[in-house]
Amino acid sequence: MGLTSTTLLLFTIEIALVVLGATVWWWPALAKRHWRAVAGRIGMLVGSQLALLAVIGLLVNNYFSFYSSWNDLLGTGKDGPVSVKAAAAPVAPVGRTVAPSTGPTVEPEPTNLPLLPAQELGKEPVDTTVGRGSQKVGEIRSVRIPGARTGLSTDGYVYLPPQYFQPGNEQRKFPAVIAMTGFPGDAKALITRFNYPGVALDEMRAGRMQPTVLVLMRPSPAMPADPECENVPGGPQAETYFAKDVPRAITATYRISTAPTAWGIMGNSTGGYCAAKVAMRHPEVFAGGVSISGYLKAAEDVTTGDLFKGSQQRRNEADLLWRLQNLPMPATGIMLSGAEKGDGDFRKDADAFTAAARPPLATGVASVPEGGHNFATWIKLLPAGFDFLSARLKP
Repeated sequence: MGLTSTTLLLFTIEIALVVLGATVWWWPALAKRHWRAVAGRIGMLVGSQLALLAVIGLLVNNYFSFYSSWNDLLGTGKDGPVSVKAAAAPVAPVGRTVAPSTGPTVEPEPTNLPLLPAQELGKEPVDTTVGRGSQKVGEIRSVRIPGARTGLSTDGYVYLPPQYFQPGNEQRKFPAVIAMTGFPGDAKALITRFNYPGVALDEMRAGRMQPTVLVLMRPSPAMPADPECENVPGGPQAETYFAKDVPRAITATYRISTAPTAWGIMGNSTGGYCAAKVAMRHPEVFAGGVSISGYLKAAEDVTTGDLFKGSQQRRNEADLLWRLQNLPMPATGIMLSGAEKGDGDFRKDADAFTAAARPPLATGVASVPEGGHNFATWIKLLPAGFDFLSARLKP
């Protein structure tokens, strides 16, 4: 029986009911002060608890698609190759038509923007298995990123590649990529679980990725709420924070290019949805976005609250497929990546998205044959996402 099969779920429910009935039936017979009776009661309690947890675990896994199969859960079986499909629409050139950064449709730059204070920058060790020193592996710095426009802020990490510190690059301006976790997420997981810096370093050394600064964050600057990277009416302006505040704060502190083709954005799960949406809404800032196991519509649950305040138009505009079918195509690039089997409706969503895309929007799809909504699947797809963005970034 497959891990996500209805047969296994029903069988587990039946086992749980039998164990619960046996516990109720035999409990009076075990109500004695004897070690055998005590051991029997403990066994009954443990058995019923385990049976109940198994049912809950299967229900949660089936709903969220954390693991797609027994091999996925146990880490056994052979890994399938990552399949990458070429862009479905041509990549927009550097001189593509977008709203200029100083045009009337763009918010005016606020004055007296705070910098990331140097005294708040702390260094954390990078993966020393590939060498030592900033000129060999780069540096990871812990930062708190303020939002001058929105008043929001959140903790994160900045990875500076080794080229940032090498002689001759003192005046060089680098491209940058914002990377986001799922919700609620912890930015440190992008280092300890994903190993974003290590994977990026491997891609740079292999020549598939240009030297790039990474800004590692969680997708909500308004914890414990999940604004889904929306500008919530009367609430947190999360979209503006990621599209305007974060690039401004980072470029004010580090040698990052301010060109409209210098920034990319990517993430997994909620972070993946945010990456695709923010890139599509702000092509004047982001040359591309990568969604790893993301979705196409904003989630609405107890963590998000009422994001749209009753506005169907705002809800529609947060639907990425609706945007493609009803609004002008953004001049950016979007890659959707996930598992062909075991991770929700990835293939259906990817096919619908790429079919609706038209120039100047470029699309790409990366996939593994099977995998769940988990780190094991996402890590396999990370290099393809880096390569897609790197091909579009032109600082």
